[in-house]
Amino acid sequence: MTIPSPTLSPETRSQHLARLGAGDQPLDVLVIGGGVTGAGIALDAATRGLSTGIVEAQDWASGTSSRSSKLVHGGLRYLYQLDFPLVAESLRERGLLLTTTAPHLVKAQPFLWPLKMPVIERTYSAVGVGMYDVLAQWAHRGSVPTQRHHTRRGSLRLAPAIDPKALTGSIVYYDARVDDARLVATLVRTAVRYGALAANRTQVIGLSKDASGRVDGADLRDLETGNELHVAARNVINATGVWTEKSQSLAGTSGGLKVLASKGIHIVVPKDRIDSKVGIFLRTEKSVLFIIPWKRYWVIGTTDTAYHEDLREPVADSADIDYVLEHANSVLARPLTRDDIIGTYAGLRPLLQPGTMDGDDSKSTKVSREHTVTEAAPGLTVIAGGKLTSYRKMAEDAVDFVLGADGTREKPSVTPNTPLQGADGYHALWSRREAISARSGLSVDHVEDLLDRYGSDIALILDSISADPDLGRELAGAPEYLRAEIAFGVTHEGALHLEDLLARRTRLTYEHRDRGMGVAEEAAEIAGGLLGWDDATRRAEIEAYRARCEAERQAEGLASEAEAQRVRGEVGEVTPFIDVAPDVQA
Repeated sequence: MTIPSPTLSPETRSQHLARLGAGDQPLDVLVIGGGVTGAGIALDAATRGLSTGIVEAQDWASGTSSRSSKLVHGGLRYLYQLDFPLVAESLRERGLLLTTTAPHLVKAQPFLWPLKMPVIERTYSAVGVGMYDVLAQWAHRGSVPTQRHHTRRGSLRLAPAIDPKALTGSIVYYDARVDDARLVATLVRTAVRYGALAANRTQVIGLSKDASGRVDGADLRDLETGNELHVAARNVINATGVWTEKSQSLAGTSGGLKVLASKGIHIVVPKDRIDSKVGIFLRTEKSVLFIIPWKRYWVIGTTDTAYHEDLREPVADSADIDYVLEHANSVLARPLTRDDIIGTYAGLRPLLQPGTMDGDDSKSTKVSREHTVTEAAPGLTVIAGGKLTSYRKMAEDAVDFVLGADGTREKPSVTPNTPLQGADGYHALWSRREAISARSGLSVDHVEDLLDRYGSDIALILDSISADPDLGRELAGAPEYLRAEIAFGVTHEGALHLEDLLARRTRLTYEHRDRGMGVAEEAAEIAGGLLGWDDATRRAEIEAYRARCEAERQAEGLASEAEAQRVRGEVGEVTPFIDVAPDVQA
């Protein structure tokens, strides 16, 4: 039996909403939240044979899961906190992603750790990284190389950008990087492949209960149409990250989890601005800083500060940017300036918080990154904490919790051995990339990009170009992307708005200095033809995206975080979020 390639299109979204609201049979599991945790839960549940639905109030990965450091890592700093179980779990998950579940999306990445003291620091760091390597080999042997030590001269050969006075030598160790938003979209598509029903831009506005007081479903509002429906479910799993307290309060309970929002920002600079063959890892007085190479630019971050402003659209303010620049420049021979920055983005980490809310900024880095699953009310399971790397294990734990011990023995998780959409055949296709280039007429560079974005689903992209050769043209303002990729974002990946395409299906919102406005007209023309936009709608989409870009640009120059968030908040979302839990302090 051949399973057709899963599509997240406007048509399938409407079909899934209709099936969710039909009420013929209650779902086994309804997942609230379309970030990496919720998407992972939907996949885990569907692949165990459970009838599954997943809804997201905004776009897939529109919150924290498109705003991370884009690293799949064991958490070297947690090793120095002696949190061995967390590090071992993360390294095991890293190995699975690299070798089995998502080799097209997750890539091994070397990082150079500059050392300033020749003996003491090298010995101390070597022991720590050595333990990291040992745990990695124990958790998943051979997924990445082990550490290498370098002299100052050897370090500068690898990273000429580093100031020779900033190091006496270095250790190069490995982690991995991932396009976080593409990972989430791929997880949702894979869940749909195995039977899940999925709808983005669909908000839970209430939770229903049966006569015994058990949560037995949810009231939904389609934010695209305003239509409301009810979906019955035997179990509801809340995976809404920093929105956990608001969403769990819909059950009328004071129980559940408390989550502290911690803001992390990143800056993006052109690839030619830093001369290095490897990434760079720095320890700071508060946390760590990564200088991470991508094909055409560097991502540098992050911060880690307690956050008490609007949760909807966090932005990088002037103080955040200064912090990242200062720490990056502490090792660079040619310091970066604001003029070098082509993009910024900010996200909120959902950190589990023991006890009551605490406004002390110094506390945010001390809260555990481990996840917790609990029952906030009968029928309502809540999961929070953790990090992107551990999403699969978090999902497994959440579904195990719902099933209980007997149910888990009967239906164990199979996601460790379930490749994500596009993973099957990726390595063979990569070996044939020059032949694919010759046959398709695309450059090898484009073929490589397509393989690393879509894996074996490159076949769908090439088929669309065969049917409409115009889709094989490069975007006029961003030649690293093809017109076919904009179309695919609509027909297969659930994009409903221009923002979805420029901020998440592609990353033009931070990859180009103009935040992608240079391709907005062309992308809107492609998407509008597929989504049925008239001229007024197309213009409104472009203007909405332009307003978002301008607000973020203004926020970058403001020293006050509250003022920066006020400026961004004045623009709002493409589909306005409905605050259905005003009794909970956000």
